[in-house]
Amino acid sequence: MKKSLTFLFLLTIFPFFTFSQQVQEVDDNSTLVQFSGMTITADSLNPVPYTKIIDICSHRGTTSDVNGYFSFVAHKKDTVVFTALGFKPASFIIPDTITKQRYSLIQLMTADTLTLSAAFIFPWPTLEDFKRAFVELKIPDDDLEIARKNLLAADIRMMAENYPMDANMNYRNYIDNQTSKLYYVGQQQPFSIFNVFAWAKFIKAWKDGKFKSQQERLK
Repeated sequence: MKKSLTFLFLLTIFPFFTFSQQVQEVDDNSTLVQFSGMTITADSLNPVPYTKIIDICSHRGTTSDVNGYFSFVAHKKDTVVFTALGFKPASFIIPDTITKQRYSLIQLMTADTLTLSAAFIFPWPTLEDFKRAFVELKIPDDDLEIARKNLLAADIRMMAENYPMDANMNYRNYIDNQTSKLYYVGQQQPFSIFNVFAWAKFIKAWKDGKFKSQQERLK
């Protein structure tokens, strides 16, 4: 008997729950809005791509495309927040007075100046690597050091002219002569007597006194 009464009670109240649920669904569907629009800059009216659009009431949203266009489903009276890098956040409340289930918006985004803290980038991963690189750093020669090396090379050449050739220099001279002979195999080797540059070098050496005897140099 009790089971029969319980069954009849459920049959009695079930239509009311169903009707209430249907009414609630109708009310929810009537507040749904296809919210679409574009995000553009306030000064030049250029599209603002990849803007984050969040419905803070339903915690849903989307991102604008490369042309600044967006579209998603929201409810009337929902608050929508627009955020983009380099722009100030903006918000918009969907009005509840609209009669259609579509609403379009052109959202103007105002540029914002971001002040970031200074970032120091080093090529060394650790402090120990930096210390090692600092100690082993090879500083390039300055103008004074380059001039000193050039003068040192000139002094070496002048000293070499006053001393006889050693074994290494004799070997190098022999190899150069053999290479020169092999280069002119099958053809007439030019005579140095007709070499203008050789004559100019000879005259300069004669004027510099390089052909004087050792006794005359010591005087």
